[in-house]
Amino acid sequence: MSVSFTAIDFETANRSLASACALGVVRVRDGRVVDTRYSLIRPPAGHDGFERGNVRIHGIQPADVADAPTFDQLWDWMCDTISPEDPDSVLVAHNAVFDTGVIKAANSACGGASRVWDYACTLRLARAAYTLRSYSLPNASRAAGAEVRDHHNALSDSLACAGIVLDLARRSGAESMAELVSHYGVRMQRADL
Repeated sequence: MSVSFTAIDFETANRSLASACALGVVRVRDGRVVDTRYSLIRPPAGHDGFERGNVRIHGIQPADVADAPTFDQLWDWMCDTISPEDPDSVLVAHNAVFDTGVIKAANSACGGASRVWDYACTLRLARAAYTLRSYSLPNASRAAGAEVRDHHNALSDSLACAGIVLDLARRSGAESMAELVSHYGVRMQRADL
């Protein structure tokens, strides 16, 4: 199995997609996890208020991010670390519309330059591959044998997301993300983020 990709997950401080306050990144190359990264994020000014409901979900408090890197610093790291030529440059997220929306909104709030990324959604893949009552990340990752350990911890969620893709690659025999999404009848997406 040689599927390669980068699983990501964001947590937000409030309802604004620009309010990223945590990022988990799991790089998979040739079917093996080769790198993980977790970082708290100091949300951009104007998007930096923490709402009680969000804090209740992920447990991140304003004081936790006071000395954290800003989104643009982490975005620069992502762009410097993962080049479009890398086999693991395809981003993968569970409910990818949320995570790609966070990237786009936070990048815009920071005044950063966008970049074209290919991405796939494990929520859509799970719906195509598994028969479940709910396709939430905990349920889909359990079906994949890679149950999320600490739901709403960005690294734990991105590891579970990676586990779903690896399970589906094993089941399908896919050797690339393009083969994997094609096998399950799901489209690879492309966006300026």
